[in-house]
Amino acid sequence: MGMRMSTRKSQPADANPPKPSRGPRSVEKRDAVAGKNEVKAAGATPETAKPEHPWATSFADYLRSECHLADNTVLAYRRDLRRFFAWLGQRKIPSLSIRELADYAGWLHEHKLAPASLGRHIVSLKLFFRYLQLEGVLTDNPVELLGSQKLWQRVPEVLSPEVVDRLLAGPRSTEPCWRRDRAMLELLYATGCRASELSALATRDLHLEAGYCRCHGKGDKERLVPLGKRAAAAVRDYLDNERPALAARAAVPPDWLLLSRRGRRLRRERIWELIKEYAARAGTQRGVSPHTLRHSFATHLLAGGADLRQVQEMLGHASIATTQIYTHVDHSRLKSVHKQFHPRA
Repeated sequence: MGMRMSTRKSQPADANPPKPSRGPRSVEKRDAVAGKNEVKAAGATPETAKPEHPWATSFADYLRSECHLADNTVLAYRRDLRRFFAWLGQRKIPSLSIRELADYAGWLHEHKLAPASLGRHIVSLKLFFRYLQLEGVLTDNPVELLGSQKLWQRVPEVLSPEVVDRLLAGPRSTEPCWRRDRAMLELLYATGCRASELSALATRDLHLEAGYCRCHGKGDKERLVPLGKRAAAAVRDYLDNERPALAARAAVPPDWLLLSRRGRRLRRERIWELIKEYAARAGTQRGVSPHTLRHSFATHLLAGGADLRQVQEMLGHASIATTQIYTHVDHSRLKSVHKQFHPRA
């Protein structure tokens, strides 16, 4: 059955999946890289891999043009669907049973995906099947019977305040761009920003005297996040003593706060690489990433007595249920609350 493009403007109902923020690379290049990665994950070579299914292509167009989702969100769904079609093989989508779809969930688990990735794959499939319903390809949607297992959600890794101090002290004055890197680390921990948000941060988003910055999060949502004195001082030092030289290397004066050695925007991939380097220098456990500092930011705020709603606002979470994961991380606070309020504590 052929696929026609829908002209409806409504977004699939009950869809609030995590959407990766917009990155610095072009959509075309990211599509190519994503395709290669998914081909590798599916156990095929670029020469033997099948082209993207027309239904998946039209679904991506629908998400981008009618649902107005960010490019990274559409990319994530396309990657997920590549895996789905790799599993699908010769099966026909309209004839899939709930038992077969459950086998797909098990197949994903065998590929050792992270719990969050497993959950997102199921969400992507649900949205795809809802789209096929809108287009008249499907009458029933058996994917709705697949639960998003809460066991897939894992407690995030969090650094202690002492380890964070060592990590933030990593940049050395004898190294190039050390002021930029120190500002980068301070901002990640002070604001809880995602790497993509920090990469997209412009100088006009900073209000150092007032002590806050404006972050552009998922879905182009903006939020104001307070800046502590240490972070503001590190950013000011970078702006005064290092950024001008980096900006002079660009053909056009750049708006971005964090610049590469060539005066371009510091890519989120490079931010990840730098975090890995400084984490190794600080002697921290493996797996530290920019998101680890985001997790630590939220957990330390809650440990200090911050309200859960306030932390939700600073993190830019659409649902407080996402923020509640951090209440399970800080065991010291749980013990304190129990001791304070339980009659037999």
